[in-house]
Amino acid sequence: MPRASRFGPVHGFIIHSTADLLEDEIRWLGQMAVTDPVRTCWDIAQWLDLAEAVVLIDRMLGSRLVLRAELEMYADRRAGDRGGQRFLRALRFADERAGSPQESRLRVRLVTAGIPRPQAQFTVYDDMGFIARVDLAWPELKIAVEYDGLWHVGSARQMHRDRHRLNRLAAAGWIILHVTSARMRDDFGGVLGELRAAMRSRAAR
Repeated sequence: MPRASRFGPVHGFIIHSTADLLEDEIRWLGQMAVTDPVRTCWDIAQWLDLAEAVVLIDRMLGSRLVLRAELEMYADRRAGDRGGQRFLRALRFADERAGSPQESRLRVRLVTAGIPRPQAQFTVYDDMGFIARVDLAWPELKIAVEYDGLWHVGSARQMHRDRHRLNRLAAAGWIILHVTSARMRDDFGGVLGELRAAMRSRAAR
């Protein structure tokens, strides 16, 4: 809300006020004024931690509610402003190819832990053609990390497809590491150790 406005408190809402909201950053949805997508990305980069801001910016980029070029232009326009570096950092982590919120969170956690940035939703082929699209990949090392959500626990047919896919990836020389929500929460150090060991083994080759 503009700082001069009086609004709230309202149950279920967190109210933020600002003195720098410009007229061209406001859109109207019927009777309701909202910030445009670019300004919204700026705001969530200020209010949320890095991973959660990236989750939302990824989704907005992927849905083409906003374009990366628009965000980069806005970052240039706000260079030197308070919050500018925070916004720029979120933009550097953002990736419109992200397949899910958890994949975005995983990517941010890996990179902030010192892992080289992976390619999101990388497509793997062999001589027979398409094999799979993996969540996060380091193609030069033929290493991929897959986030396993609840959908992986399913029918025998789904298990058959998953195993066939993994066998083809292994035959093509790929190392596939799997991360679940439990491991992200309780054993992320173990995930990092396994990934670093796999990278060392491939780099040594």
